[in-house]
Amino acid sequence: MVVGDRKGRVGVGYGKATEVPSAVDKARKLATRNMTRICLIGGTIPHRTIGRFGASRVVMVPASPGTGVIAGGSVRAVLELAGVHDVLTKSYGSNSPKNLVRATFEGLTSLLDPKEVERLRGVKLVG
Repeated sequence: MVVGDRKGRVGVGYGKATEVPSAVDKARKLATRNMTRICLIGGTIPHRTIGRFGASRVVMVPASPGTGVIAGGSVRAVLELAGVHDVLTKSYGSNSPKNLVRATFEGLTSLLDPKEVERLRGVKLVG
């Protein structure tokens, strides 16, 4: 299950139980607990990133305004709930929805704000 506020916070959770409502409840609680803030610039991501989980790879590239979310079903759900409006994606390897969701989430959490990059490198970014 994926939860998000469409303003830069998104979380992923997976729950197992003998009955469906119990599993959904568990997954929702885990996803809400795992919500993290992701870095967005306007309606897109700040830089190209690759998310990896299991045998799945998801490449996410920033796009100009008006492009929309170019992604498959499970990747699209994560990106839209995170508040990303313009991004290009390509998935490689396993097309398991569970792995693609986790790979997308991992890629989004690895994004760095330009100010953070300036601080880590000790230089001033131009552009």
